Amino acid sequence: MKTAHLNVADADTIRDDFPALGRSHLGKPVAYFDGPGGTQVPLMVVEAMSDYLLGHNANTHWAYPTSAETDAMIAEARAGFADFFNCLPGEIGFGLNMTTLTFHLARALGRGWAPGDEVVVTELEHHANVAPWEALARERGIVIRSIPLRVEDGTVDLGELPRFITPRTRLLAVTAASNSLGTVLDVGAACAMARHAGVLSFVDAVHAAPHMLLDVQAIGCDFLACSAYKFYGPHLGILFGREALLQELDVPKVRSAPDTAPERFETGTQNHEGIAGGLAAVDFLAGLAARPSRRARLATVFSELHHRNATLFETLWDGLTDLRGVRLYGPPPNRPRTPTLGFTVSGVPSGEVARRLAEDALFLSHGDFYAATVVERLGLGPDGLVRAGCACYTTDTEIERLISAVERIAAR
Repeated sequence: MKTAHLNVADADTIRDDFPALGRSHLGKPVAYFDGPGGTQVPLMVVEAMSDYLLGHNANTHWAYPTSAETDAMIAEARAGFADFFNCLPGEIGFGLNMTTLTFHLARALGRGWAPGDEVVVTELEHHANVAPWEALARERGIVIRSIPLRVEDGTVDLGELPRFITPRTRLLAVTAASNSLGTVLDVGAACAMARHAGVLSFVDAVHAAPHMLLDVQAIGCDFLACSAYKFYGPHLGILFGREALLQELDVPKVRSAPDTAPERFETGTQNHEGIAGGLAAVDFLAGLAARPSRRARLATVFSELHHRNATLFETLWDGLTDLRGVRLYGPPPNRPRTPTLGFTVSGVPSGEVARRLAEDALFLSHGDFYAATVVERLGLGPDGLVRAGCACYTTDTEIERLISAVERIAAR
């Protein structure tokens, strides 16, 4: 595999691993800017899923070879994601997606809470980190307190957090990065404040996971969840939970299911082929660099990809900033952020912008991206934003194509 100056595969080599990048639309090569809603998948992920289904497909914990092979694959996947998060394999649980896992976690935590107990969130959240706590508000009288969004720059002042924590606060539920604006929050500082107050912490890392190497020890959170399809894997949810908490939670489960962590948190038969594919996604990322351990390789890869995508994003930001009638939302490139940009074109609905861009084989998403509060606070409901995201396979040529296409739309 060819490598760049930091011993990380270059963009052309990375692109060779993604069959979808060979697609064309209306005679033009497709440029996928929809990674924040789900990235494309490298061939090795599909091969891992196919190999599992065709050669090892079985349920768990039985006394024949394919069942034992399934047990071994799941154990290996827990170890792989333990490297991804910097935790113990026994602290990794799997589920359908982050949303489903968060509802499950909320139900388990809520069984130990009383009416009037509080959960603190922010207005920057994807509603997968709002709706589960709202359900507890309806069902158990839990109170939700929300730190406001600063509309002018798309950030949240976490320095205000101590003002929102009271003796009745039970949980801080906060995003590591905004899927709509790209804003990055200092969740380590937030979780430290929560811990100092004796409050549990949950981090929504869905949008952060493709762009920064997560470290739950450094963050200091009690729970963290993400979804593999945002970082080149299949549709799979992954939860980190401190082992003692996973063991103690009053989780909804059938009586005969395992009662030891982390399996006690996993409801029913899991998506085994998805777990195999999720492990392959981690190994794909780790395999882009040559270092002695998986965690060290991942650190090198994320550092280099962050640098590459920051450069691409700055070009995109500067190019769109110069266009009349185009408005950008969220922090500028010199602030903590991911390479994800929300923008609008004056007089053109977001869906129409996305449709016209698709005519140029530029695939972007539009709407509120389930971050409905953000769109409402920006005064953009119900139409929302157009969203462009850089991934490991994004090129400077694609960025220039996008700028030119938006310029044509804005000029009409």
